[in-house]
Amino acid sequence: MNSIENLISELNLKPHPEGGYFKETYRSEEEIPQGILSNKFTGNRNYSTCIYFLLESDNFSAFHKVNQDEIWHFYDGSPIRLHIISELGIYSNQLIGIDIQNGQTPQFVVKGGSWFAAEVEAPSSYSFVGCTVSPGFSFDDFELASRDRLLNMFPENNKLIKRLTRG
Repeated sequence: MNSIENLISELNLKPHPEGGYFKETYRSEEEIPQGILSNKFTGNRNYSTCIYFLLESDNFSAFHKVNQDEIWHFYDGSPIRLHIISELGIYSNQLIGIDIQNGQTPQFVVKGGSWFAAEVEAPSSYSFVGCTVSPGFSFDDFELASRDRLLNMFPENNKLIKRLTRG
């Protein structure tokens, strides 16, 4: 396994606002004009973007959402668990990893508009994954959850929301 420090240094990863570290690795040159996109988007978007994402077990990726579908790809380390609350308030979770016989999947799609958070399964470890977004990611499409707002929207997920939000 790669060490956390080596991955951060060698791949030039930077802190992500939701938690963890990231680096954009791909942004398509061509764009989708705003007029073709739904009204969820302001401005043009690249066809697709991709990032590396590293999360340590003593941290979490806080609940957030983006307008686009987001595809998660597992690379290394411990499996990572995604917690998802759909726009309709339906909770689900998915373990992303390579142990397919035990319910893990190496790739998973989070539907655009869903609230989601992530945490590393194994203690004293990390998860190294990639995330692909189409249309391409823009921070204009990103919303970090307010704890109070999510608690008001989804009170049945009280404990999870309190644990995986930052305020």
